[in-house]
Amino acid sequence: MALLEQCTLCPRRCGVNRLQEKTGFCGIGRKARIAAYGPHFGEESVLVGSTGSGAIFFGGCNLQCVFCQNEDISIPHHHEETIRDPDENGGGEAVESRQLAMIMLELQEKGCLNINLVTPSHVVPQVLEALAEAVAMGLTLPLVYNTSAYDRVETLQLLDGIVDIYMPDCKFWSKESAARYLGAPDYPQVMQQAIVEMHTQVGDLSCGQGGEAVRGLLVRHLVMPGLLEETGRIMKFLVESISPETFVNLMDQYRPCYRASEFAEINRELRPGEYEQAVKMAREAGLHRFEERDLGRLLALLEKL
Repeated sequence: MALLEQCTLCPRRCGVNRLQEKTGFCGIGRKARIAAYGPHFGEESVLVGSTGSGAIFFGGCNLQCVFCQNEDISIPHHHEETIRDPDENGGGEAVESRQLAMIMLELQEKGCLNINLVTPSHVVPQVLEALAEAVAMGLTLPLVYNTSAYDRVETLQLLDGIVDIYMPDCKFWSKESAARYLGAPDYPQVMQQAIVEMHTQVGDLSCGQGGEAVRGLLVRHLVMPGLLEETGRIMKFLVESISPETFVNLMDQYRPCYRASEFAEINRELRPGEYEQAVKMAREAGLHRFEERDLGRLLALLEKL
């Protein structure tokens, strides 16, 4: 936990002493906050199966996207002292390492396919502390690191041999877009370096006989209105610098949330044809492993809601 004494876990490098409950950009002190946890069925099919992904939603974030769909969880001044159901918002409850370890074991007992750490970049030491206890008590599930990709390589190296599946969300290619919408002009460079490190650790995504993800890299990209050129650049990067076997989920669910109304160019949903163009760009770049839309799976998901 000494890493928190002058915190440089993420690229913000705030330098605050979180051991004394000082907070930097993420708004989180010594203890991790959990906003929600439980079997989650809204993730990629390779993570969900029939029993769900064991999602743990951490409060706080080292980005503050102007279009954030979870600002109640991510923005520090919204913190609350309650743990919500997995698909509800809530700032979260500060937890000790034993509590976090017991949550992981509870998710395993419920039959979840994996432990899915959602937005964990700013609480890596707390996660490692809890994992040591959970593994000693019998945790065996694959570990998913579900991140915005704003991660320092040095922090990711602490997870080498521990994380089984890396799931970065590649947001923007240009520093102009990253500065405008994320408040992080260095995001593109950081994201690229982070994904190279992730792939070095775990390789391409591999799945078991039942189709469930076992180990590897799974990349997400939310297609943004009017920013298809950036989508194309990200897809080329994945092929040329990572692997043409990279498993990609191109997401079409963008909607204007949080402060998006302040930015006219993204204050709309995707127009007809924009998502299809993004898929075409990905295929033309040389990618071929995609999260497929399955009507049967969608209907089954609706039955669980």
